[in-house]
Amino acid sequence: MSKKKRRTFTPEQKAEAVKIVRTSGKTVAQVAREMGLTETALRNWVRQDEINQNPSPQGPLTTDERAELNRLRKDLKRVEMERDFLKKAAAFFARET
Repeated sequence: MSKKKRRTFTPEQKAEAVKIVRTSGKTVAQVAREMGLTETALRNWVRQDEINQNPSPQGPLTTDERAELNRLRKDLKRVEMERDFLKKAAAFFARET
C-alpha cells in the first residue's frame, strides 16, 4: 500500500474555506466536497477559527499560543541538551585534575 502524499494549505486557503462555510449557508460536508478537502480537516479549521476569534483563558489554545508553545518546547530541548553537555564536560575536567 502506498501512502498518499500529505497536502499542505496556506493560512489564506484555510481562511477562505472557513469563510465559505460561514457565509454560504452550506454544511461543512458540502463545502469540503466542493473544494476537494476532507470533512475532518475543514471542520478542524472552522473550530480553530472559532477559538482564534473568541479566545478563552481556560479554553483551548489559539493558533498563536500553539505556535509559541512549540517554540518554547524547542528552546527548552536545546537548553537541556546544552546543560547536559556542560555537566559531562565539567565531570570530565574534574576527573582530569
